[in-house]
Amino acid sequence: MTGIQAESPAAPAASTSRFRSWLLEGLSEQTARHQGPHGHAPEEHKGHKWWRVMCLTGVDYFSTLGYQPGIAALAAGLLSPLATLVLIALTLLGALPVYRRVAKESPHGEGSIAMLERLLPWWAGKLFVLVLLGFAATDFMITMTLSAADAAAHVVENPFAPAGLDGENTWITLALLVALGAVFLKGFREAIRVAVVLVGAYLTLNIVVLITAAAHVFTEPVKIGNWWDAMTAEHSSPFMMIGVALLVFPKLALGMSGFETGVAVMPQVQGDSTDTYAKPAGRIRDTRKLLTTAALIMSCFLLLSSLATTILIPQHEFEAGGSANGRALAYLAHAYLGEGFGTVYDISTIAILWFAGASAMAGLLNLVPRYLPRYGMAPEWTRAVRPLVLVFMAAAVLITLWFNANVDDQSGAYATGVLVLMLSASFASTVAVHRRGHRKATIGFGAITAVFAYTLVTNVVERPDGIKIAIIFIAAILLTSFASRVHRAFELRAGAVTYDETALRLIDEAAARGPLRIIANEPQEHTTAEYRDKEHCQREDTPMPDDGGVLFLEVFIQDSSDFTEDLLVHGDEKHGVRRLRVHGPGVPNTAAAVLMDLRDRTGSVPHAYFNWTEGHPVGHLLRFLVFGDGEVAPVTREVLRRAEPDPERRPRVHVG
Repeated sequence: MTGIQAESPAAPAASTSRFRSWLLEGLSEQTARHQGPHGHAPEEHKGHKWWRVMCLTGVDYFSTLGYQPGIAALAAGLLSPLATLVLIALTLLGALPVYRRVAKESPHGEGSIAMLERLLPWWAGKLFVLVLLGFAATDFMITMTLSAADAAAHVVENPFAPAGLDGENTWITLALLVALGAVFLKGFREAIRVAVVLVGAYLTLNIVVLITAAAHVFTEPVKIGNWWDAMTAEHSSPFMMIGVALLVFPKLALGMSGFETGVAVMPQVQGDSTDTYAKPAGRIRDTRKLLTTAALIMSCFLLLSSLATTILIPQHEFEAGGSANGRALAYLAHAYLGEGFGTVYDISTIAILWFAGASAMAGLLNLVPRYLPRYGMAPEWTRAVRPLVLVFMAAAVLITLWFNANVDDQSGAYATGVLVLMLSASFASTVAVHRRGHRKATIGFGAITAVFAYTLVTNVVERPDGIKIAIIFIAAILLTSFASRVHRAFELRAGAVTYDETALRLIDEAAARGPLRIIANEPQEHTTAEYRDKEHCQREDTPMPDDGGVLFLEVFIQDSSDFTEDLLVHGDEKHGVRRLRVHGPGVPNTAAAVLMDLRDRTGSVPHAYFNWTEGHPVGHLLRFLVFGDGEVAPVTREVLRRAEPDPERRPRVHVG
């Protein structure tokens, strides 16, 4: 018993350690496995044919056929085909040209967010990107929950489903989401082959359903007459029909959901053997083929499915609780091709909807780390996949419970995320062509931007749930990002530290005379007298041996909103002193990084000399966090303390 008691305290600790190691397995080890819409392909990855990558995009884009016809019927009623025509026109004449431009401007998968990031400098650009990330998170999260909810609707409505599943859409949706999360917790290898099979099977089954529906329509032309008579009875004139269609089509906007994913998967496109990173002409060309082909295929399916479901399905069946709610084409498959074929169609639909959620999850896992760590706005645990999976799954569960797994209620939030990203892409394209002096293209993209802005505003006004969800994501991203930035503000925040020839010579000559003596100085041109006064004051305030080599270090702040930057140290001899001058994101962090590198380069601990700065310490702290300067001496010391735990090897900081 004694031996058992002695070992028992260690067992939970070992178990906790193993769990922690499993949970915090590094993101870098998983990046290649979680390619997703926003992933980076490995260096050795040669890519795939564009049509195969189109299927990867298609699991998200084409899967909307599972619920889009039903949503269109609810939004536009008998005018659903006309409203769908408006949507198709916006797709082919608006979204497609915009994203063909995005493919050219951002050919490495960054998408429109990266284009806009380059437009705004300093903190404004970072804040803008964080807001767009909130909308992107809305898009991807609702893709997961809406797709799972629609898959649950197909399960419940199948005639062979157990009676106990009736009305259990929420629990089925949660089960599908948990299964999706379990796949990622174990380790998910995205397979384009699986996407090709799913998309091929799903589109083939839809073709069969639509051909069968067309045959019934043409053999019973009275159905067309009944639909036309009912539509004209509701609306007095063709102009009234067009006006109503223009008003309601924003509710159909989620039918354009695949474009952002289409440009994001560009690194997966093979391109030409002559492509380079700077000029991937083949990849751009083939990605444009991908976008155009997907848009044309989806436009045909949207129009035909809208006509078939509107003409053949009674309007009351689209309402909540109706047999066609969220599954209009599945309704036709069961009604006209039998329960056996309908069940096969349901299985195919459930599979592609579920895989669309997997693609969205993979996109989130790669989208969040793509920007936030570069800004210093991600906690350390975001470098691991599994904690992020748990966070996203918790959010998906909350969203599902909030909307009660209702497809129609979530469509507004989905459309909001999609439309914001499309608006940002069209605006970025407008700016890009304007800077190149293309006047006609600027007018065209500007008009598209105005249409997307109208569509977004209309959708938000009529269905504010989308903007509410987006605001929640934006607030969460902003709070966690800035908290992380504050927490990580005292890191070295420097990549490689390199020196020009003059700097190396000055360092070697000074180091030959003993430990380096570095005087921190304001980064501006001074007179010879000012440099002499500075050195004299430092020698008076703090003991400084006369035999050591003295160098002045001057740090220029280039962009304090940046977090990490490679440092190039320039050396010169001017005004009778020897200077090391460097640009960095923050004075204390840059100075600390240079001091640490000088220690490693010379083999001896350098001494740095600072002056106290007058003013309130809280104000100086805020200046450091926002502008990168403030009270330099104590912050530099704190950065060094965190970077080097051994006091004997830590560069010395003297303040006078």
